[in-house]
Amino acid sequence: MQTIQSIHEMQSHAISLRASGQLIGLVPTMGCLHEGHLSLIDIAKEKTDKVIVSIFVNPTQFGPNEDYDEYPRNLEQDVAICLERGADIVFNPSSEEIYPQGYSTYVKEERVGQGMCGISRPIHFRGVTTICLKLFNITRPDLAVFGQKDAQQCAVIKKMVSDLNLPIEISVGPTLRDPDGLATSSRNRYLSELQRADALSIPFALEEGRRLVEEGVRQVDRVVAEITHHLSKCRRLRIIYVQVIDRETMEPMREIIIGKSLVAVAVWVDQTRLVDNILL
Repeated sequence: MQTIQSIHEMQSHAISLRASGQLIGLVPTMGCLHEGHLSLIDIAKEKTDKVIVSIFVNPTQFGPNEDYDEYPRNLEQDVAICLERGADIVFNPSSEEIYPQGYSTYVKEERVGQGMCGISRPIHFRGVTTICLKLFNITRPDLAVFGQKDAQQCAVIKKMVSDLNLPIEISVGPTLRDPDGLATSSRNRYLSELQRADALSIPFALEEGRRLVEEGVRQVDRVVAEITHHLSKCRRLRIIYVQVIDRETMEPMREIIIGKSLVAVAVWVDQTRLVDNILL
């Protein structure tokens, strides 16, 4: 497995791979890899010839007073994990090379990313689309794989790829959960034992919402109220949003439509922000 830091070297290598007829899969990450990331590597391996895992904590998707400085980093461990899982290349550029002095060009999707996390983190998706387009240009993937846990991010990236006519397939892997049900996330490492116990209310509340839908409930307000009720029982949780939305457009829905709807939540667990969702 190769480890590459240089943009020029990575881009040149990717061009050579494509010229030789090999399909490239990209798994963009911010490191601190967990089983959710590894499942995305597996998807890329199944569909492509060469798998690139990018590891870059992207400063432009963090707002003021967010956790950029505290975000967990362990490059040596991540590289070892990628090697064990069968990735072909780890691309780990520096912030100074990705955003050199005087950098001033950004990509902003203006519809899908407007609601939910776009309200509470107003510059977040601008940073996500910018870094993803840069990574696409550098690594030249045929396929890029993202996780369903970050459903709005996936929808924003799909929209950017469609709107800008990028010749890339976006694949979305299912949310992986720890044995206790909590969705895998690098930020789970922030949680104390007591905080994690309260955070388990998130998947429980979502499943209670799904149970109502399986029983025939189609009223959005009732499902949202049920999920909110369960989340509100935990004193460490502060709800940012609970919404039933269209899976593709991320727009709020008035009525639940099976196979088209998704219920998404974002909460603070004390000082840790977590998101989760389930398909309906």
